Amino acid sequence: LVKAVAGGGGKGMKIVHSEENLEESIESAKREAKSSFGNDMVFLERYLDKPRHIEFQILADEHGNIIHLFERECSIQRRHQKIIEETPSPVMTKDLRKEMGEAAVKAAEAVGYTNAGTIEFMVDGNLNYYFMEMNTRLQVEHPITEMTTGVDIVKRQIKIAAGEELDLTQKDVHQRGHALECRIYAEDPAHGFLPSVGVLEKVEMPLGPNIRNDAGIETGLEITPYYDPMLAKLIVGGENREESINKMIWALSRYVILGVTTNIPFLKRVLKHEAFRRGNITTHFIDTYFKDWGEQQKGLPLDAIIGLAIYNALHPKREEVVRYKEPDPHSPWKHTGRWRIGV
Repeated sequence: LVKAVAGGGGKGMKIVHSEENLEESIESAKREAKSSFGNDMVFLERYLDKPRHIEFQILADEHGNIIHLFERECSIQRRHQKIIEETPSPVMTKDLRKEMGEAAVKAAEAVGYTNAGTIEFMVDGNLNYYFMEMNTRLQVEHPITEMTTGVDIVKRQIKIAAGEELDLTQKDVHQRGHALECRIYAEDPAHGFLPSVGVLEKVEMPLGPNIRNDAGIETGLEITPYYDPMLAKLIVGGENREESINKMIWALSRYVILGVTTNIPFLKRVLKHEAFRRGNITTHFIDTYFKDWGEQQKGLPLDAIIGLAIYNALHPKREEVVRYKEPDPHSPWKHTGRWRIGV
């Protein structure tokens, strides 16, 4: 794997499967790195086929105190960029969490790091883990860690910068429940995740217990091609993974963004997929299960859909009216016929 030294977000990264392609891939990665980061230095690392992407959040102050706030599973990605994150990871064991957490803390200690940061690992099918990189900043997905630990990472980051000592030890940090984050992008998954531009005609965000919206958008805002297409982050929490998934699907179904194409329908499909619900996910999940997403979305032409809607409105099918199913065979509800309230 060829990677840009100053890279991030999947830019300046090239997979090399054969020696013949190495030189070309290095030059391509250098050009992209120079264009994106102003630095064309690259390095090589081992490429793992279909790994999991699991990272550990750490906090380190200027007094030598370093703790981790457990892991985040970030394997659902497109173009090497995360779109769904969760914690805890469905594959994590107690022993593996302890081992990886300690490794993350040692990595930060080794470089004398201070601040909030993230140590990222690749994990293979046998649960062997490999250090990938450290992100020396607050990650996009930090809210799911805050939701499950109750630790305000931004607050601690500011206190660390002010020279204060951490008010937490590793024994003070506990994780409760499960949390998910979906990144909402102005992009079209049916056409290779191409960015979508336009004016936001309407924006409505879901509200409720353990539902958090991190967003900087509002009705009337113009989305241009000059910036990252991420519009918002939707974070939900539940007592367990199944509850979080169901709540996220519910919340996404009530998220309204009109004026640009978004990845909201795609996110819902991923969350409903059997493999995702079982926790069988890798960084190749989308390529494996959704490579034909564009073909699947073609469906009926718009004029056919409009015509069908008009026909159904003019010719209602009374026999399809849903009625309450009373278990008592002698109930008067069994003899109501096809009447409807409000007709």
